[in-house]
Amino acid sequence: MSDPRQHIMPVYRPPEQVFEKGEGVCLFTEDGTRYLDFIAGIAVNALGHAHPAMVEALTAQAGKLWHTSNMFRVRGAEELADKICRDTFADRVFFTNSGTEAIECAIKSARKYQWANDHKERIDIITFTGAFHGRSLGAINAGGNPKYLEGFGPPLEGFVHLEWGDHEALKEAIARPTAAAVLVEPVQGEGGVRAMPDQCLKGLRDLCNEHGVLLIFDEVQCGMGRTGKLFAHEWVDGAEPDILCSAKGIGGGFPFGACLTTEACGEHMQPGSHGSTYGGNPLAMAVGNVVWDIIANEDFLAEVRRVSGTVAQSLKSLADSHPDKVEAVTGKGLLTGLKMKADPKNLQGLCRDKNLLVGVAGANVLRLAPPLIITDENVREATRIMDEAITEWTPA
Repeated sequence: MSDPRQHIMPVYRPPEQVFEKGEGVCLFTEDGTRYLDFIAGIAVNALGHAHPAMVEALTAQAGKLWHTSNMFRVRGAEELADKICRDTFADRVFFTNSGTEAIECAIKSARKYQWANDHKERIDIITFTGAFHGRSLGAINAGGNPKYLEGFGPPLEGFVHLEWGDHEALKEAIARPTAAAVLVEPVQGEGGVRAMPDQCLKGLRDLCNEHGVLLIFDEVQCGMGRTGKLFAHEWVDGAEPDILCSAKGIGGGFPFGACLTTEACGEHMQPGSHGSTYGGNPLAMAVGNVVWDIIANEDFLAEVRRVSGTVAQSLKSLADSHPDKVEAVTGKGLLTGLKMKADPKNLQGLCRDKNLLVGVAGANVLRLAPPLIITDENVREATRIMDEAITEWTPA
């Protein structure tokens, strides 16, 4: 029999496990083997697997209407946009199918804003090393990672890449007359699960204000309750962005994203300037309204903050127990991990062999992004498995 994977474009290297079913914080293979899921589809399954309210909403909508396109009004999209603008800095929302598309919308919105305000020379999007903003041509050029750019033609104009933490270079770049916007993840995911210090987020906002440059937060991975606030920048007073990109957790597993803007940034995106065939479709909006209602609730976020403390303590204990292998605890809230002293890819495999699913990220980080509904018992189980795996692990 031929390998059933042979016709899949080989851009991924998945392990052998095939998951058939999910319940809460667990996944089950075809033979019924249970795995504790502490990566959640890379911060996507924010409410776990097969959440009853999400299943009910999707099932009900599937029996009524799937798609009309944005030629017509979608009531669920209007309702969700209203909730988002009620609960955040935003005045306008554009719904997408993914985080990458939200980034594309953000870049276009920023440049259109500058153009409409008679600053046509302002096209540069300033980003930072370690950033990951998606896989489209625009997004990989924004991220600037040579590994992702290789083979896809010359770099696109209009992107400036700075070293993470180089404040002097940032001040110089923002002051240039071609600067349009700064694009940054408040907590980097792929770049090593590292959080930008609070004072830096506030300082960035102040610098942008001083020079007429827009501030774009990529909260595709760190938003939607993952740090214990609805969005990560909310930990810092006075650090609101002009534009924000959301995806992953906002759909709880159903694929969609959103680009949030102030009125000043959104008013120039008029008919013909942007669009999406599937963005804001009835199925996605049915699920999205349920997810938003649950995660935006302050009691829910308070529990995320509490269990995040339990996770932080557990990771600190692992670091203390394995000082020869663990360099530090990194991240924020439930986007966190262990910075190892060697590549943790084999360690990830050892955890999987012990029925714990975790991820890896840049800078040798074993990444955790579990569902936001994890319990203390789940944390204890994951900690025990990681302890066993680290003990057995022989760094390459």
